[in-house]
Amino acid sequence: MDNRSEVRDFLVSRRGKVTPEQVGLAASGGTRPRRVTGLRRSEVAQLAGVSVEYYTQLERGNVGGASESVLDAIARVLLLDEAERAHLFDLARAANASAGVRRRPAAQRMRPVIQQILDSQLSPAWVGNGRCDIVGTNRLGRAVNSPLFDDPARPANIARFRFLSPQAADYFRDWDDTAREIVAVLRTEAGKNPYDRALSDLIGELSTRSEEFRTRWAAHDVRHHRTGIKRLHHPVVGDLDLSYEGLELAADAGLTLVIFTAEPGSSSQHALDLLASWASTPAEQERDQPQEQGQSWRSTHPGSP
Repeated sequence: MDNRSEVRDFLVSRRGKVTPEQVGLAASGGTRPRRVTGLRRSEVAQLAGVSVEYYTQLERGNVGGASESVLDAIARVLLLDEAERAHLFDLARAANASAGVRRRPAAQRMRPVIQQILDSQLSPAWVGNGRCDIVGTNRLGRAVNSPLFDDPARPANIARFRFLSPQAADYFRDWDDTAREIVAVLRTEAGKNPYDRALSDLIGELSTRSEEFRTRWAAHDVRHHRTGIKRLHHPVVGDLDLSYEGLELAADAGLTLVIFTAEPGSSSQHALDLLASWASTPAEQERDQPQEQGQSWRSTHPGSP
C-alpha cells in the first residue's frame, strides 16, 4: 500500500469530520463562505502551531521526519481518539522506515502453551491476528464459529466470511456494526504492518469482490479491538449475546486472545451449555481433525436444522 496516499486520505478524512465550532473557531470564522464541511488546512495549521505550507506537505503524505510534538499537535486539533492517534503515528513510522527495515512481518505461529490456555477455558475462546484470522481456538470457540469453519479455506477469516459468504447475513445480527468494526480493525493493521503481503492480498480480494467493503474501506476509520458485545445467530442454538475481552499476547506480537462470556442464567448461557455438550461428544471430537480439510460442522450432526 502507498504510504503517502494512506497519510493523505487519513488526514483529509479526519479534517473533514471536525467542525469549526468543535475547536472554538465559530466566532472567528469571518464572512468568507466555507467550501469544506470540516476545517480548512489553514485552520488546522494555525491551531497546531505550524505553517500552512508545512501542514499542506504533511497532508500530501510527506510525514517522514515529522516530530512527535507536531504529530501530537495535529492529533489534538483533529480530535483524534486513541486508535486514530496511534494510526497516525504508525503511518509516520512507516514513512520513516528505511528500505532495509521494510520487511514483511514474521509468520505468526501459536505456541503450544497458548493452545493449553485456550483448552483450559470453560468459555468460547480463540486467538486472532490483525488480519481477522482465527489462528487457534478451543472446542467451544470452534462450535460458536461453526459457520466460519464450514468454509474449507484456512485459516478461517472473519472478514472474508462477513463480506463474501452468503451465510454471514444470518450469523451476524449486528450486520452494519460488524462490518464497520472489521474494516476498522483491518485499516488499523494496515497502518501497523503496511508490508504484510497476506494482509494486502486479503484487502485486495475483499475490495475486488465486495462493493460494500470498498465503500467502508474508503472511510479510513480505525479502532482497537479490545472489548464489546457480539450478537450472533447460531444455526443450531439460535441467538447468542456474548461479551468479549481481547487480551494482547505480549510474547506473541500481533496475536490477541479473545474470551467470550454470557450473562449467567441467560438464554445465551443456556445455548452455550448446549453447544458445549455437543462439542464434547465423540462425533464432535472425531470431527476436529477432518474439519481442517473443510468438513462441515453440521454434517456431523444430521439432526441439526
